[in-house]
Amino acid sequence: MIGQATSFDEAEVFELYDSVGWGPWTRDIARVCRALSNSHVVLAARDESGRLLGLARTVSDGELVCYVQELLVDQRFQGQGIGRRLLEELMERYAHCRYFLLTTDHESTPEGAANHAFYRRLGLIEHHEQGLSAFGRRVEGS
Repeated sequence: MIGQATSFDEAEVFELYDSVGWGPWTRDIARVCRALSNSHVVLAARDESGRLLGLARTVSDGELVCYVQELLVDQRFQGQGIGRRLLEELMERYAHCRYFLLTTDHESTPEGAANHAFYRRLGLIEHHEQGLSAFGRRVEGS
């Protein structure tokens, strides 16, 4: 079941982020929960018992730009279509936005190759393929 989330339990958020090895996030889970609370939309995927299986969150103006800040599925439940359903729900909700963006690991990294294939299967393409570029400040530790 996928639904919009507005409150976040630190223990279950930690378990989800830890399951995918997102160490920079799990170092300060209270900060992550504040970030989730301040997001435009957070979708949570849960099983029939209510267990958090995955989530997706956006930073958006709700009109022209939607940035998918995070899309993650518990490692134990990947490959079951959960991430696809979360992203498709966001794509539908933000279909009216001119820009629908996200950032992922480079294709040459172990996670990046799978991520690129996943996003391409859902119809997303890289910025340079549209004659666009993206810029950002250097991420510490990379």
